[in-house]
Amino acid sequence: MPGASGEKRTSSPRSDWDFASIAELTHTLRSRKSSASELLEHTIKRVEMLDQRINAVVVRDFDRAKDAAKAADAALARGELRPLLGIPVTLKEPFNVAGLPTTWGFPRFKDFVPAEDALAVSRLKQAGAVIIGKTNIPTGLREFQSYNDVYGTTNNPWDLGRSPGGSSGGSAAALAAGFGPLSLGSDIGGSIRMPSHFCGVFGHKPSLGLIPLRGYSLPPAPAVPGQGDLAVIGPMTRCASDLALSLDVLAGPDEEREGIGYQLILPPARSEDIRNFRVLVVDTHPLMPTNNAVRTAIQGLAQRLSKLGAKVADKSASLPSLADSARLYMRLLDAARSSRLSSDAFIEAERRSAALSAADDSLEAERMRGTTINHREWLAADAKRLQLQHQWHALFREFDVVVYPSAAVPAFPQDHSEPIEARRLDIDGQAYPYLEACFIWADPATTCGLPATAVPIGRSETGLPIGVQIIGPYLEDRTTIAFAGLLEREFGGFISPPL
Repeated sequence: MPGASGEKRTSSPRSDWDFASIAELTHTLRSRKSSASELLEHTIKRVEMLDQRINAVVVRDFDRAKDAAKAADAALARGELRPLLGIPVTLKEPFNVAGLPTTWGFPRFKDFVPAEDALAVSRLKQAGAVIIGKTNIPTGLREFQSYNDVYGTTNNPWDLGRSPGGSSGGSAAALAAGFGPLSLGSDIGGSIRMPSHFCGVFGHKPSLGLIPLRGYSLPPAPAVPGQGDLAVIGPMTRCASDLALSLDVLAGPDEEREGIGYQLILPPARSEDIRNFRVLVVDTHPLMPTNNAVRTAIQGLAQRLSKLGAKVADKSASLPSLADSARLYMRLLDAARSSRLSSDAFIEAERRSAALSAADDSLEAERMRGTTINHREWLAADAKRLQLQHQWHALFREFDVVVYPSAAVPAFPQDHSEPIEARRLDIDGQAYPYLEACFIWADPATTCGLPATAVPIGRSETGLPIGVQIIGPYLEDRTTIAFAGLLEREFGGFISPPL
């Protein structure tokens, strides 16, 4: 399809490797039909051929990747069976990789080079992954588009004039373009789920605390064990089985902290048969609509699930108030992210918060108040969150999963206008505040620390991908991934864009 600029799109030469799964590539390598070095060389050539237009892989580490691929070939020759041995992988830019810059999109950090890998990166390498580079983000991860003054703008492979999403937009674009089968993202405001929806790929926002965050912190903060509020890191792929494999590699307590006394034993999926699933389907929000394309896709999915024998409902008295939850989320979100504000930005946030009317209960008001709440206020908000978590726990006695929108619309046109608060998002011809219209879908999975798996379910009339997030019970990540796999098997999953 042509981009928004009218640029003609021509299909590039394709290989069976471009959109293969980790399992398929692993079979190829283990059966010695190809080598890790050959696979890497093919991936590098594809990045060099296509990424000038997309700008997804903005930090490239090809020389060291070639060394890693040679080491993988030697390990394969010895008969080693590590789960990612020889597989090319990308990472979202904020993950520390020894010897590569970590900027978070801020020019002032362009010379910051960490001395050691993030723990998640170390686990990928231990599993045999070949790290080829890091993917683009919005400045400070505070956007739903992926652009910054260090690396420029990332475009959506489905339409170069549209956003790939944010803040893991570079990772989603890299997957959709065929730049390796796995990328590592992060999520506090839908940053895995929205880009997956925009680019037609899979992504998993894990249960809070399931994958350690050590080495994922704003420069120049030291890489120390610990768990932030709301934020998680997780895998992004092109199929559900690769999410499950990647989660097994990444999940587990930090060996320097919780791992001293705890091990991870996740429960199995509640079922592997779609007929056994009890599904609550939500296609809109009391504070924000979804557009017709998204609603139609979700309603069509619900009908198909019912025909296959799943027990499907579109309402439940057990569902917590989505409006109250969204307001609480906005309050907690900016409090959690306030450490990323510069001093000037923090002073400005305090000024705008002080100017708000106490009676203003809009989402934007909650968002601005959240930057300056004191500890007593945060404790009160956290107490409300505990109540909300209890309500969701009760809901999951009645249902196994909740199908929920990942965003209000398919991928929207790039808009870098300032101030960001003045932007509007068009939903079926009506303008809504941009930040509210995007952030709202991250709740409730983020607020309550629940797992949520993003899965593509179709395309709009204009050909853009449409996905949903599958929300499940806390620490039942295998259930949401398994259900995403059933949707993939029954209704089709990733479709490659017309590059």
